[in-house]
Amino acid sequence: MMLRDDQWQELEPLLIGKQSDPGASAKNNRLFIEAVLWIVSSNNLWRHLPSQFGKSSTVYMRFRRWNECDFWRQLALNNINDRALQQMLQLIVEYGDQYTRRIEQRQARKVQKAVYKSAIGGGSNISHIRQSLPPSDESTLHWVGLVS
Repeated sequence: MMLRDDQWQELEPLLIGKQSDPGASAKNNRLFIEAVLWIVSSNNLWRHLPSQFGKSSTVYMRFRRWNECDFWRQLALNNINDRALQQMLQLIVEYGDQYTRRIEQRQARKVQKAVYKSAIGGGSNISHIRQSLPPSDESTLHWVGLVS
C-alpha cells in the first residue's frame, strides 16, 4: 500500500513531526506512513521491512510511540474525505490494537511464570501467591494449587 499524492496532501497536515511543529521533526513522514502500511498490509515482521523505508528499528519505535499515545486512533477519527485512506488508517489502528494485546498477553505470561516459579521453588503457600495477583488471574491459576 502506497499513498497517492492526493491522499498525502490530505494526511500531511494532520501528522505530528512536521517542520512547523515544536521539538524534533521527522525526516520523512510520508516514508514512515508508507513503511507502517507495508508492515500492516504484508503482516510481516518489523525486521523484514525493506531498507528503502529506513532502519526498521527506527520505524518500529516511532510506530510504537504513536501507538502508545493513541495517535493512530486520533488520526483515523479525523474527517478524511478519501475512503481508501480512511480504510488504511483503520487497518493501522487495528494492527496497533493487536500489537497492544500481544504485549499485554506477554506481560501476563511473565507474571504467571514468576508465580509458578516462586510456588515450586520458594515453598510459598498458594494463598499468599493468589493474594499478590489481580483478581482477573484467579481463573488461570488453578494449576498452581496442583503443584504446591
